[in-house]
Amino acid sequence: RRASHHVARARHHPSPAPMSRDRPAWVLPVSIVVALLFGLLPLPALLQPLRPYWLALAVAYWVLEEPDRAGLGFAFFVGLIADLCFGNLLGEQALRLVILAFILQRFRARLRFFPLSQQALAIGALLLNDRIVTSALHLALGEAPLPPLSWVAPVIGMLLWPPLFLLFDTLRLRAWRNR
Repeated sequence: RRASHHVARARHHPSPAPMSRDRPAWVLPVSIVVALLFGLLPLPALLQPLRPYWLALAVAYWVLEEPDRAGLGFAFFVGLIADLCFGNLLGEQALRLVILAFILQRFRARLRFFPLSQQALAIGALLLNDRIVTSALHLALGEAPLPPLSWVAPVIGMLLWPPLFLLFDTLRLRAWRNR
């Protein structure tokens, strides 16, 4: 008798449709393409080592904010595209971005609720870790070591995180509201 009551009730009161988290698809690829372009912009030789790792900042944002769309596979794919665009050793940036994405996924639940200033410090630490990974790769492959000035780039990336995060968030949420 109870089962028939629930079935009859379900017919008259259908459950609401599951909430959708659909997001407009253009914001993520455009942000990655812009990060790639910023990485390809020519800089004077003196400033080249100071270039922030734009792609890591973009991937970090998407791994934190859209984990269903941006995970390890996403980081690997973006890294392979970057390797092809920059002419690096195939797989170098893919490895670097996968390491970054893995650490972000591991601590995502905590990082998302940090104030933006603390998030920036964590991103700075991840970018510093990326420099260490890059240095280890260069050493293992017998390539020239990174210039000393390149160790300042993670600090620049850390300082860029808050405005970049706010820009991406504004674009993502505005695009979602306007769909």
